[in-house]
Amino acid sequence: MTSGNLLERLEEGPVICAEGYVFEMERRGYVQAGPYVPEVVLDCPDAVLELHREFMNAGSDVIEAFTYYAHREKLKLVGREGDLENMNRTALELAKQVAAEGDALVAGNICNTNVYLPGDEASRKESRAMFAEQVGWAMDAGVDFIIGETFSFAGEALLALEVIKDAGAISVITLAVHEALRDDYSVPEACRRLKDAGADVVGLNCIRGPWTMLPLLEELSGAIEGPLAGLPVPYRTTSEAVNFQALTDPGCDCIPDIPFPTALDSLACNRYEIAEFARQAYALGVNYQGVCCGAGPHHIRAMAEALGKNPPASRFSPDMSKHYALGSDASLRQENLEFAREMT
Repeated sequence: MTSGNLLERLEEGPVICAEGYVFEMERRGYVQAGPYVPEVVLDCPDAVLELHREFMNAGSDVIEAFTYYAHREKLKLVGREGDLENMNRTALELAKQVAAEGDALVAGNICNTNVYLPGDEASRKESRAMFAEQVGWAMDAGVDFIIGETFSFAGEALLALEVIKDAGAISVITLAVHEALRDDYSVPEACRRLKDAGADVVGLNCIRGPWTMLPLLEELSGAIEGPLAGLPVPYRTTSEAVNFQALTDPGCDCIPDIPFPTALDSLACNRYEIAEFARQAYALGVNYQGVCCGAGPHHIRAMAEALGKNPPASRFSPDMSKHYALGSDASLRQENLEFAREMT
């Protein structure tokens, strides 16, 4: 991709957006699990720059500003509400800096407020104000589009879209479906309402892994016209545990509570599963893809390659023919190959 806004690029082919920054930064020791506030933006901006670069190198066509949960309600939890504007503006500048090093689009980001309640006008007003200030800072930064994500209330997603549309930005709106949405909308109905209200791209992100998100995407593919989004978490959710907050790990008895969010390691998808999701989702017409909480650059590279892309990181895609003992290259030493045969 060499030019064009998001919608033009989607006309040309699939677009990948790496997400899941709070999980990856928690694993690296820069974000606290629980509140998941992106304090790292101010405390260690170089770490944010590095993660942006890793995801872009792996094939992300979008650098999403790390403003997820950088809103008033979350910052109050950690006593940093006074850093609200600085955190948002800094995150946007970091995203722009890295995007300019390649050919990536820059996305602003808003998300679930944890304030919104259906039918509660006070919570609606408070949520709208939170959206408006973050969208305003994103527009000041000159982003290419704005993502509104992880909404389990369709009404909150519609409110976020309203603010984005008022700002004149291209919008990607994605819902987070646990068992179902938390208000009286089916997933197809919610997405139809979002499209009717002017959303440019609609779909799903987070909460569900590949194999429990795909059935919902199949429903949407027959009900929604225009670009569809699918960004699962890289965990093996099942028909019994459709979202990753419901997963259990019977193989480990030392987890203090439930695996979510800090003991999901043994339940993670490998890169080949993410590649398979990408192919199946694309066959359904899902042309805006990514991986959410738990994503690593190897997942993004696998997705990119499955969708026919050749990102810089593909230079280092696996080539097991050159493994010292398990390979097939003619230069390998016979004694090592014989050792491997004995051990397998």
